[in-house]
Amino acid sequence: MAVAAPSLPTLPTLPKKPMPAGRPRAWYESHNRQLKAMRLAIALLHSGVYRPEQASNRRIRATAVRIGVHEPSATTCRAVRSLIHDAANY
Repeated sequence: MAVAAPSLPTLPTLPKKPMPAGRPRAWYESHNRQLKAMRLAIALLHSGVYRPEQASNRRIRATAVRIGVHEPSATTCRAVRSLIHDAANY
């Protein structure tokens, strides 16, 4: 008998604001990567992943599918682990 994955709580949505104009493309890419990493880190923390070594790329990507975001790159996965590390040491 298969065990169902724990359901993630629905997070409140905030109204979106337009991005500031006139910044270099790299700034927008970095900003969006940080937002995605934060959403993934929050979802992992809610599902019981409290240590960076528990967050493999496979687990992070599976969480991305569950919360409905595009598959993260290896760089984003590293950022997620860094955020989890910071949360554990806070």
